[in-house]
Amino acid sequence: MSRYRGPRLRICRKLGELPGLTRKISKKQIPAGEHGQRSRKTSEYAMRLEEKQKIRFNYGITEKQLSRYIKIAKKAQGSTGLLLLQILEMRLDNIIFRLGLAPTIPAARQLVNHGHIFVNNKNLNICSYQCKPGDTIRCKNKSCSEKLVQKYLNSPGLVNIPNHLELDKAKLSGKVNGIIERDWVALQLNELLIVEYYSRK
Repeated sequence: MSRYRGPRLRICRKLGELPGLTRKISKKQIPAGEHGQRSRKTSEYAMRLEEKQKIRFNYGITEKQLSRYIKIAKKAQGSTGLLLLQILEMRLDNIIFRLGLAPTIPAARQLVNHGHIFVNNKNLNICSYQCKPGDTIRCKNKSCSEKLVQKYLNSPGLVNIPNHLELDKAKLSGKVNGIIERDWVALQLNELLIVEYYSRK
């Protein structure tokens, strides 16, 4: 399945708040669609599917990418759910979003694709690049890039910067100091249900 490009609030009404997808908040509380008001008994499969969809839409990844990340997390030592979240949080587009250099993950992806971002002083246009502790991320030294990032910095998507990241507003740059802790993941979800979803497929 390809990356979602449809109405974002429709997804938020169904799955709840997704800070990485959009900053807008819908005034309507019920799910979108003709049968949104109907109360249904939620099955265990539906619960696991919903948690999986939350992670997919929030981080803007495809089903194929998520399956690959699950396989990587399962092979590594430690909690599969936590490792999955850490892999997603260390993606370049998400790091830019969490630093406040972009208001959403799609906006961060656009910055990367258009060549506005340098990682370790090298121009990088791969959104899925896995950042590592010690990596420095900065804005391109061009007026158009700096104006765009400065505008985003004045109204960040999330107020708090995670403790594993460091931001220098004057230089429009940031640094990765470590791996994110579970408490700092902004998305409200149960990652164990996602692991269960893929283990039962």
